[in-house]
Amino acid sequence: MTYSNEQVLDALRRVTHPESGNNIATLGMVEDVHVDNNSIRFTLFFNKANDPFINSIQKACVKAIEKYLDAEVQVAITLRFNEAAPVEKPLANVKNIIAISSGKGGVGKSTVAANLAIGVAKTGAHVGLIDADIFGPSVPLMFGAQDFKPSMVEVNGKSLIVPLEKYGVKVLSIGFFVDAANALVWRGPMAANALKQLLFDTDWGMLDFLFIDLPPGTSDIHLSIVQELSLTGAIIVSTPQKVALADVVKGINMFKGEKINVPILGLVENMAWFTPAELPENKYYIFGKDGCKALAEEFETVLLGQIPLVQSICESGDSGVPAVLDSNTPVGKAFDELSARTINAINERNEKLPKTQKVEMLRNAKH
Repeated sequence: MTYSNEQVLDALRRVTHPESGNNIATLGMVEDVHVDNNSIRFTLFFNKANDPFINSIQKACVKAIEKYLDAEVQVAITLRFNEAAPVEKPLANVKNIIAISSGKGGVGKSTVAANLAIGVAKTGAHVGLIDADIFGPSVPLMFGAQDFKPSMVEVNGKSLIVPLEKYGVKVLSIGFFVDAANALVWRGPMAANALKQLLFDTDWGMLDFLFIDLPPGTSDIHLSIVQELSLTGAIIVSTPQKVALADVVKGINMFKGEKINVPILGLVENMAWFTPAELPENKYYIFGKDGCKALAEEFETVLLGQIPLVQSICESGDSGVPAVLDSNTPVGKAFDELSARTINAINERNEKLPKTQKVEMLRNAKH
């Protein structure tokens, strides 16, 4: 069935821009509507290239056409921006953005992320850490900052969040804004918008490294990250168990996929062996031995570090004093070595590979 341009505009009048409260057709955001048999093409005009609602409005347009016209029609949307408006490059003062990921929960990803960020900061680098695990933020506990409430600062006419600064790291978590006793039940777009605020509405200043502690597995958060940011690379954390390693493969394939194409900087094997406090020289491989090492070789990446399973790591995380702060302990040394290898891996990646491109997603009615 063929629809008129007016019918298309009428469907798009159901889409409202959250900032103004008016529909996008009335706002003059819909341009160059073309209808050709089973295809509808049009342009969306945005005054700002960094409008935080770009993705959500595009999705709402597709859904409106599906609902009020035809669920089978193909929709192609072109974006146009006000060239006269100044375009702010997101995180322009951040040199390297690194995602910390894991195939499954319970492998100590956030513990590694917190200790790695502090370890890199100990070298004199300017470091930031975002707790992007929107549904289960644990970084506030690890930094002993459960009661921290961020303030706001005015920068170039824009109100920005002031992150926590502790142990040489600028830290921000959704946990700073919500009651820790209440579980977050958010739909994907809500979580993605919250993450964008943490990223782009924060006074990060100049950073050499910004680490992003992602939720376990693969989710809308991961997709939002690669769409919004040019990632330097990803680090994947796992335990040596076969069931955990199977999920690591999924994570590697996601990042290395043709459409995403984010370099894997390396793997981190957490809980690599158990060492009792009274027998510090003994190693018991209770979860298997060198599982991540073998996987790193298979996928032609590097094993950045092996972190032992000792009670002090859990205790230090719960007390808000991460283990990496004491370089005289075996665990502290392991995290220091991990930090040094990570910096080397990032430098090597930047020397050999071009800048990662943000992911451009094809949008049509069959999404």
